[in-house]
Amino acid sequence: MARLVCVFILAYLEDKQMEAPMSQTTTMTVRISGALSEFVASNVGENGSYENISEYVRDLIRRDKERAEAEAFNRLKAELTRAFAAPEESYRPLTAAEVIARNQG
Repeated sequence: MARLVCVFILAYLEDKQMEAPMSQTTTMTVRISGALSEFVASNVGENGSYENISEYVRDLIRRDKERAEAEAFNRLKAELTRAFAAPEESYRPLTAAEVIARNQG
């Protein structure tokens, strides 16, 4: 059963990669002030880790996206772990139509 879980998880990840929309550029304006502005300034430029604010914001968004994806993946792993820990006699065969109907409603 562990092999089945691995195959399912890999298929899930491949599907997620295929869902990525085509690349597009969006311009956004964000206003920050006070301590947040000072913090951003300390991370940008000659003394910071980023060359400009846009680079910094893109990195923050990428990290948050990765965090959200990791949380979703961990929820899926936990759900599969619970499902495969159930006793064999608790399983019942389902047709594809039954699975689809169950997941739609």
